[in-house]
Amino acid sequence: MKAAKRWSLGNLRDMASSLPGPRHRAPSRRRGRVYIIMALSLIAFFAVIAYMYPHHSKRACYMISSRGCKALADWLPPSLREYSDDEIAARVVISEILSNPPVIRKDSKIAFMFLTPGALPFERLWDRFFQGHEGKFSVYIHASKERPVHYSRYFLNREIRSDEVVWGRISMVDAERRLLANALRDPTNQQFVLLSDSCVPLRSFEYIYNYLMYSNVSYVDCFDDPGQHGSGRHMNHMLPEIQKKDFRKGAQWFTMKRQHAVATMADSLYYSKFRDYCGPGIENNKNCIADEHYLPTFFHMLDPTGISNWTVTQVDWSERKWHPKTYMPEDVTHELLNNLTSTDTVVHVTSVGVGEEIWMPCMWNGIKRPCYLFGRKFHPDTLDKLLDLFSNYTKSVSWQL
Repeated sequence: MKAAKRWSLGNLRDMASSLPGPRHRAPSRRRGRVYIIMALSLIAFFAVIAYMYPHHSKRACYMISSRGCKALADWLPPSLREYSDDEIAARVVISEILSNPPVIRKDSKIAFMFLTPGALPFERLWDRFFQGHEGKFSVYIHASKERPVHYSRYFLNREIRSDEVVWGRISMVDAERRLLANALRDPTNQQFVLLSDSCVPLRSFEYIYNYLMYSNVSYVDCFDDPGQHGSGRHMNHMLPEIQKKDFRKGAQWFTMKRQHAVATMADSLYYSKFRDYCGPGIENNKNCIADEHYLPTFFHMLDPTGISNWTVTQVDWSERKWHPKTYMPEDVTHELLNNLTSTDTVVHVTSVGVGEEIWMPCMWNGIKRPCYLFGRKFHPDTLDKLLDLFSNYTKSVSWQL
């Protein structure tokens, strides 16, 4: 009997080991799920509080833990910053300006604005470019050092009051704004083109007129350069109005619609930040170049879809120096000009590493087209060769809407 009893108890133990676990463990699982739900709810609660009340986000965050604070901040979407009265006023005014539709009439003109220290070595080339198109353009000259001697009737008495311009300083932006202000006095000017003394036309007047007048954007160069010569130039003194994430870079040579020209002149808030805090060695020995950053940052913040993010003025930066390549007489051939006028992709070179490249197609109203209407820097000695080739290279491609 005892053996039988031991056998039956052993079998019972064996049978018990093969059966599912006892039912009394289920409540502990439910409690575990409840704890998880409560923990997630608590995290979500503090996340909502941190997002809705950004000024107290750190306090709410550190109620969880200091280590969890950074992880939570990285996970959350960026909080909405409260604008100051000046920012609200600036954005309302600029938004109102940009809401006005463009007005294209038979008498609409392009304002060609020349920013030069003095002489205009390609005046004869521009004279040929303008011939036969009177009434569709106007000329403005900002000569910062000496009054140029003119050879073309289109340039006579077209100087505006000018002031000293220093490369890399806000005076460069001041000169651009001075040109815009004078050109805006003529209500028939609907497009505004900034040019230097080394710029030349790469297309016929008709092509450029139609390209600009019927475009749905302004051609302002703008790209994100996370390197030391891009967002690395951002100054903390520009905060809170200009955030580092919004800081952009681009070439100064623009063409813009009248609405954007008016918005640029209406701006005092963002301009003042660059005037006061963007310059060589202002903060921690950073060399902020105002004309490379002001307009790209301004339009990226206030009308990012209204600009092309590339410029219609071709420049060769292949030498990777502080200044672009200068085209000499031996460089100017039909092949060179054909290459410049057929390029349909732009390349932005950042200051990250050895120079990371950002490629983008040139789109005109949703259609891929050649990028460039103007070129620089051409040496004055290239004038004769450009005059000889002008008729051929400007007619190589006709305009088709």
